[in-house]
Amino acid sequence: ENITFVQLYNIKLKSLHIDSYRHLENLDFDFTYPKGHEKEGEPLEKICIIGQSATGKTGLLELIKEAIQNLDLLETVDHKYLTHNGNPFIKIEKDVKFSFLINGNFIGLSKNGAQKNDKIYTYSNSGGSIHKLITDVIRLVYITSDILSQKNINILKENPLLLIEYFKSSSNLNQSMYRSQIHEFSEEISDNIWYDLLKEILNYRTKFNTKVGELMAKGAILDLKKFNNSFEAWKNENRNPLLEFANTFNKILKKLNLEIDLTSTEFSIPIKSLLNEEVIPISGLSTGTKGLLLSGLPLYKIDTKDAVILLDEPERSLFPDLQIDLMTHYKNLAPEAQFIVATHSPFIAAAFEDYERFILYFDDKGKVKVRKGESPIGDDPNDMLSNDFNVDYYNEFGKAAHKKYLALKKEAAQETEPKRKKELIVELAELGDKYNF
Repeated sequence: ENITFVQLYNIKLKSLHIDSYRHLENLDFDFTYPKGHEKEGEPLEKICIIGQSATGKTGLLELIKEAIQNLDLLETVDHKYLTHNGNPFIKIEKDVKFSFLINGNFIGLSKNGAQKNDKIYTYSNSGGSIHKLITDVIRLVYITSDILSQKNINILKENPLLLIEYFKSSSNLNQSMYRSQIHEFSEEISDNIWYDLLKEILNYRTKFNTKVGELMAKGAILDLKKFNNSFEAWKNENRNPLLEFANTFNKILKKLNLEIDLTSTEFSIPIKSLLNEEVIPISGLSTGTKGLLLSGLPLYKIDTKDAVILLDEPERSLFPDLQIDLMTHYKNLAPEAQFIVATHSPFIAAAFEDYERFILYFDDKGKVKVRKGESPIGDDPNDMLSNDFNVDYYNEFGKAAHKKYLALKKEAAQETEPKRKKELIVELAELGDKYNF
């Protein structure tokens, strides 16, 4: 049998210039390390896109996804021109220019053509020998904000034995996700994709149940010591595929007093409470926990080495204490990928350096502009809101209290009568302590 070795390309986005795309005009994004950095000029390992609603964060992720998909399809004629076949990028009116670093080669892309190092390719209808501009496979994983759908949740909450029977009867089971390395995980992702992600676990479940049945049929259950010895020997020879996933995933689940249960066979990925050791039905997990499972499993199972990973609003339905360490969790799942994240969360944004943050905002003419971040990595979320999100985070009650605080401070400074001055200072201190002014 012939074996085909597929080369997987190290792909990183370097820059994006937008002349015109939807409501975005004249924007430049330099996604490289800044001057003076030890990696100056190299593509950033992680990128954070911030902006209020309607500035175009999700649109940028979609645009990047389309560009990478297009790179994967580009074909040349006699290594001189680009063909028009299979290139959806040029069919949409976009005046945008991308630059990538792919295996050390500069790759430029626009609707008018492409560039590979110093060689420029334009589109042509000429005939000749057809070749791919970027040979073999490019990796991309796009996890959308709507991945948390009932359809996807139903896969995780189903009994593994029923899932096995369902997928065995599926007419499309041979359409494996691994025929492509470009994946979009959204609310309507194919069931067969989830099967590919879960099949190792499901196969283990089948072997597990078969072995238990064999031991019971032989009467081993009557001798618990013999049963346990036989079963432990089997487990040593048949490694639980959930073990490594649990070692990685439990680090964040423990903040929720949860962990992956390695003995239960009730669900594909059983979760148990650390408080009472009981397995919790998937339907009983919080919305945020379900989202963590749905986004974490693909990043764990798919080989993300040298991939681009797009994450849209990863903070959805998660309490702030989980958001603080969320990017560390994702980087642990995919340590060699370039992350491009769109977020509304100052806790997520604080996991990025100031030069890794790109803030979209409306100018006084209603046009979207972009600027770099200001707050240092790990900054206080209130400072992040003020500096990078440009949000006045005090509501009307907080503003009234601050106004009163300033008035008291002024009055105390001007008061000459000792008793009244002391009263003002005490009131000022109490208000300051209450609001941390």
